[in-house]
Amino acid sequence: MRIGPHTLPNNLGLAPMAGVTDKPFRLLCKRQGAGLATSEMTTSDPRLWHTPKSKMRLDHTGEPGIISVQMAGTEPEPMAHAAKLIADQGAHLVDINMGCPAKKVLKAWSGSALMQDECRVARILEAVVAAVEIPVTLKMRTGWASDQKNAPTIAKIAEDAGIQALAIHGRTRDQKYAGLAEYDTIAAIKADVKIPVWANGDIDSPEKAKQVLDHTQADGLLIGRAAQGRPWIFRQIAHYLDTGEQLPEPSAAAVGALLLEHLRALHAFYGEVRGVRVARKHLSWYAKDRPENRSFLAVVHQATDAETQLSLTEAYFSELQRRACAA
Repeated sequence: MRIGPHTLPNNLGLAPMAGVTDKPFRLLCKRQGAGLATSEMTTSDPRLWHTPKSKMRLDHTGEPGIISVQMAGTEPEPMAHAAKLIADQGAHLVDINMGCPAKKVLKAWSGSALMQDECRVARILEAVVAAVEIPVTLKMRTGWASDQKNAPTIAKIAEDAGIQALAIHGRTRDQKYAGLAEYDTIAAIKADVKIPVWANGDIDSPEKAKQVLDHTQADGLLIGRAAQGRPWIFRQIAHYLDTGEQLPEPSAAAVGALLLEHLRALHAFYGEVRGVRVARKHLSWYAKDRPENRSFLAVVHQATDAETQLSLTEAYFSELQRRACAA
């Protein structure tokens, strides 16, 4: 898959998710087979970039592969200025967020709220594309509401403005993350534009990945919530698309080793105190598919230091592996 001058290793990407796609998670997913991993959304107001949270969102030091930075904003000129700063910091792609359904973002007339104003969308996209030499991409939903699915119109606006790839989440803004994603709108967009299109929404297995690609004829797939606690899903999907064969689920020992690697990276990136707190949601995601994990989570979530969190996790997954071998 190509975006502008950049050839990606494959057509699988990690969808940007606020509070999730930080640097440790992006690096992990890239090692597990994601061809692209876009950063969590950052504001287009550089005056706020000095905060610790914003600095971490914009930290791509030493990150391998294509660096894609997502930003959100409401006005063309500030967004164009922010895009230039992002490009100057070494990003290969700037991604514009017009898909976030969060109330806080919508109140600022940002994210998916912009889909209500197609003229403003055109002004923003034209300004950002003109401001930078790197490719600009756009992520959006199928529309603002079920009776306002204007993503096909915005897709043509985007193509005419010089946007070099589109990502479409198969839900409207009012659905948020409820209900089922639909792919007919994505298929219609793909048939109508010449730039690459990513399909996004409810892609949670290799079989579903192939179904969505076949139905939409999209160039690639973005995977979001299904990668939480299962970063190996990229490797599984890539293998299935290449060979038609299923990879086995990783063993408890393999999951434990990967989780420990992730926890150590979080501790190093955020510092011990914050890293331990951030790690708790990832522990919950890794453990969500096993009913017996509730007792483990009740204990490990009480850990307040990195050493205890790591030792409890290692002991638990070692015991899971022992039981599997004894069965």
